[in-house]
Amino acid sequence: MSGSQAASPRNAVQPAAAGRRRSREKTREQLQLAMLRVKNKGLKLSISAVAAEAGVSAGLIHNTYPDIAEEIRALVGRKTRQQRDDIAKELADAKKRMRELREELDTALKDLAKIASINETLRAELATIRATVASNVYLMPQKTKN
Repeated sequence: MSGSQAASPRNAVQPAAAGRRRSREKTREQLQLAMLRVKNKGLKLSISAVAAEAGVSAGLIHNTYPDIAEEIRALVGRKTRQQRDDIAKELADAKKRMRELREELDTALKDLAKIASINETLRAELATIRATVASNVYLMPQKTKN
C-alpha cells in the first residue's frame, strides 16, 4: 500500500505540473495581450496597469514573469527617455531662441537710443529755427571744428 501511495502522489504531481505549465503559458499570453490593450487604450504603460488589465496581481508579474516585467520596464524607460530627450531638445531650442531674441532686443535698444539722440538734436535745432523765425533774429553761424 505504501508503494501505491507513493506512486499516486507522483502521478498527481505530474498532471498538476502540466496544468501549471499550460496555465503559465496561457497567463504569459494574457499578459502580452494585456500589454497591447494598455498601449491601444492610450493608458500609461506600467506593471500595475498590465496586471489590472490581465486580472492578475503586479506581484505575480514581478515574481513569476520577471521577463515580462523587464519588458514593460524597458518600454516605459524608452518612452520616458524619449520624452525627456524631447523636452531637453525643446529646452535647448528655446534657450537658443531666447539668446537670439536678447541679441535682437539689445540691437533694437541701441538703435532706439541713437534715434532718440538724433530726435533731441533735431528738436533743439527746430526750436532754434522757430525762435529765429518768430523774432526775426539772425543767428551767427557757429564755428565748426576742423
